[in-house]
Amino acid sequence: MQATVRNDKPVIVIKLGGSMIERLTEEFYESFHGLLKHYHCLIVHGGGPAITALLGRMDIEGEFHEGLRKTTKETLEVVEMVLGGKVNAQITSALARQDILPVGLKGCDASLLTASYVNQEDLGFVGQVEEVKTDLLYNCMQAGYLPVVAPLGKTQNGQTVNINADLAAAAIAKAMQAEKLLFVTDVPGIISEDEVIKETSPEEIESLISGGCIYGGMIPKVQSAMAALSEHLQEVMIVSGEDALIQGDRMKGTKIRATVKERAE
Repeated sequence: MQATVRNDKPVIVIKLGGSMIERLTEEFYESFHGLLKHYHCLIVHGGGPAITALLGRMDIEGEFHEGLRKTTKETLEVVEMVLGGKVNAQITSALARQDILPVGLKGCDASLLTASYVNQEDLGFVGQVEEVKTDLLYNCMQAGYLPVVAPLGKTQNGQTVNINADLAAAAIAKAMQAEKLLFVTDVPGIISEDEVIKETSPEEIESLISGGCIYGGMIPKVQSAMAALSEHLQEVMIVSGEDALIQGDRMKGTKIRATVKERAE
């Protein structure tokens, strides 16, 4: 059974990539009015480019392990400032301008996201979600608020850790038994032969990648979306942050289902 807030509306989780934050349009934020008629919404956001920019201004050199950024104690302070401060406030302010009631939350607040280390020796203060305090999110939504979550977690011994936003969004969607998880990108969906594919499956996507129809920066976008699919989450979507999320009663973008019974026309 899909999660509801007091059996009223299903839940959707919307993941905003850090590279998209500055490019989200007023039309995108305004479309939440339409979404909220049908769903309880919850946003999880990244902030990679803003973190990199502030580290540069502070002359803090990044450390990497096998291409992944190591989160040192010094870096973690910057991550907390950017995710929990600048970026979260930017999103909540944009929603408030549309007369929507957002509430900014850090995953490390009130043990919202309990986490463990991914690999403390190699990656430092990087975590993975072990538990989500769903009651806190349900209570916010029941009261009419739209939670905006910064992907920071707290370990059992009280240490704050940085969590990959894609993985945090997938973990929250699973815990909330969300009906959908939306990945907001700079494209209107998966495009093949100049047309947006309405619905597809991981098998079809792999075929499109091997055939060269999906290429370049689109590959990691669809791979992140596919990785979120599970027995608990049967549908994810790739949508645009430069346009409205909904048209009439229908969401715009590409649905990726674990299995596709019939390709939408």
